Amino acid sequence: MQREMESETAKLTTDMCADREYEEKKDGRAVETPAYDAPQLTTTTERKLMAKIDWHILPVLCVLYLWAFLDRVNISNAVIFGLEDDLDIATGTKYNTALTIFFVPYIIFEIPSNMLLKKLKPHVWLSICMFGFGLCMWCQGLVTNWSGLMATRFFLGAFETGMFPGCFYLMGMWYKRSEAQKRFSFFFSSTTLAGAFGGLLASGIGEMDGMRGYRGWRWIFIIEGVITCVFAIAWFFCIPDFPEEVKWLNEEERAFIKAKLAADSGDSAHHIQIGAKDVLKVFKDYKVIIGGLMYFGLIVPAYGYAYFAPTIIKSYGYGNIMTQLYSIPPWAAAFGFSMVIAYLSDRLRHRFAFALVPILIAIAGFAILLNVHGKEHRSTQYGALFLVTSGCYSAMPVIVCWFAMNLGGHHRRSVGTAWQVGFGNIGGIIATFSFLQKDAPLYRPGYIICISFICLAGASCVAYLLAVWFENRQRDRKETVTHPAAAVEIDEREEALMGDLDPTYRYQY
Repeated sequence: MQREMESETAKLTTDMCADREYEEKKDGRAVETPAYDAPQLTTTTERKLMAKIDWHILPVLCVLYLWAFLDRVNISNAVIFGLEDDLDIATGTKYNTALTIFFVPYIIFEIPSNMLLKKLKPHVWLSICMFGFGLCMWCQGLVTNWSGLMATRFFLGAFETGMFPGCFYLMGMWYKRSEAQKRFSFFFSSTTLAGAFGGLLASGIGEMDGMRGYRGWRWIFIIEGVITCVFAIAWFFCIPDFPEEVKWLNEEERAFIKAKLAADSGDSAHHIQIGAKDVLKVFKDYKVIIGGLMYFGLIVPAYGYAYFAPTIIKSYGYGNIMTQLYSIPPWAAAFGFSMVIAYLSDRLRHRFAFALVPILIAIAGFAILLNVHGKEHRSTQYGALFLVTSGCYSAMPVIVCWFAMNLGGHHRRSVGTAWQVGFGNIGGIIATFSFLQKDAPLYRPGYIICISFICLAGASCVAYLLAVWFENRQRDRKETVTHPAAAVEIDEREEALMGDLDPTYRYQY
């Protein structure tokens, strides 16, 4: 799997570096022109430099998040091998509550986690978190009752809270907006690879049922937890820090990257610390709230599928092992489709349409599941799962990238991405109670809930598009009537905190 990621990373780098640089005109058209005024590279080329950065960032963060997502959702695989019966939670909503408890610390600590990431350095904070959730996963394989499961799920959420927003924030400080979507989608595709890999791994580990007196579901948690801990120790030395800090860039390369990013998103002012008042200022921008709603609407169907797909597939009449194996192809299809969407989005320098089209595909998938029933139609139902995964897991990285890369500077991007992911994951709580045992095997309430929230995500995308379009228009008008001599000088800290609120900044859509 590591080789596959490295191969895909190399392909992405070649594709993206081959693209010419573009600069958006204010009327929305793109013209070929130098997009930034950066120091000249004398010891390397920009293509080689971007390849070097990609090799240091993408495989490492992808593997990290693959294990984070796998450890989060592998409980859905464990259920197929008897977890509910052994812990006496097969009836009622105890299992759903165990899923929900994960999101309590996961939501609360998103913003503090990103602030710690900036303070402690990414390689320190992310590796600590990775070892912590790996240890929790290991312990989850040893629990004997519902209380133990609740405790391990709580601490699992606490340690995983920094993974997704932290990685997205870190990547956002390395790449221009026009370079980001393919990389963001490739990183986010770790979730689809984790889903496919998790099903394959679970089908093999399930055969260990009874070994040394442990049921198969325990071995799923124990083995995957141990592997995560081993990776965490190695990843302490591999996870990259910010461009200002890494040792594998020389001074010329560092100056080039900093100038390039400053021209695209403004000076990051990395050395300036952020306080509570600065955090609150971010939330005065209504676009930040809309960004959270976009992600919130998609989290419900995404987690609804991730947590309950094996159970849904088993209701079609498959056995334990075949259920795990049948869960793999929809995830694999989602990976391929998300990369196509990412390529087109970057190629055309557009985000909105490539968020909305996958959303419509996901709605179609859930509509089929809502209206087509019976084992005689299980092929149609199974096909609908491909639409659900491809739609949800292709739209999410576009939405997160669109929002994150429209936030300028370290501070607004750090707080904004953490807010979007933290608020969005409230949808995870809703998802855990969307598919209840009493609604099996049709799960009509769950499908209706998922469709409703996907529609919310689509409406929020439209609202965000209108917001950034209107903001750009307003700034264009003011720029035409304001004399350059009237510009007010501001200090470095104020400029850094303004980020995308700078009147000269233009949003992408």
